Amino acid sequence: MRDRSRCGTRPDRLRRVAALTGSDLSLELDRVELSRGERKLVSDLSFALMPGQLALITGPNGSGKTTLLRTLAGLSLPAGGAVRFCGRRLQALEPEQRGDIAYHGHLDSLKKDLTIEENIQFFSSLRTFTRAFSDTLQQLGLTGFRSRSVRHLSAGQKRRTSLAVLRLSGARLWLLDEPLTNLDAAGRLLILTWLDEHLADGGAAVVATHLSEELTRPGCLLVEL
Repeated sequence: MRDRSRCGTRPDRLRRVAALTGSDLSLELDRVELSRGERKLVSDLSFALMPGQLALITGPNGSGKTTLLRTLAGLSLPAGGAVRFCGRRLQALEPEQRGDIAYHGHLDSLKKDLTIEENIQFFSSLRTFTRAFSDTLQQLGLTGFRSRSVRHLSAGQKRRTSLAVLRLSGARLWLLDEPLTNLDAAGRLLILTWLDEHLADGGAAVVATHLSEELTRPGCLLVEL
């Protein structure tokens, strides 16, 4: 059952989830407003995540879940309010601090003409990977496909490959948009295990989902748009 004391029910009545401040925060939203064109999606959205915490963003299609994640990733600006990561506005982050934020959207962002292994090598050149990718591919059941171009992978294999990049990134903050889409039962269980490990290691995550019951963890923040 959703904890209504920590969620809003309409965009103009979203409640404050937490009132924490300070540079030790992983993420802080302060009265954020989101718009798409002339349409206001969200207003007065405020919450804060400490390391080890998860926020689940729920709501109907078109409510602003993806827009919120893109804003937290620094890919778009809020219409109002402020977003801070480790005490600094997103726009003021240094490049190495931006590398601590990893966004996984609906699209896989993979290079279609490169193989799985070449894609991982490409992304590892952009940031320092903290894990051996061979182990990660084995966990995902992709070892036998590492030399196959992404263009010829199934939807599930593409999803697993893009999640492998997320896992290897070492980013402290994960922003995930429906991360369980196109995954079978084994794949979903693995991603949930990775999420638990990430939180246990002091990482934080914001997940937009229609599957809040499957993703809910003790102490998570539930935010309805």
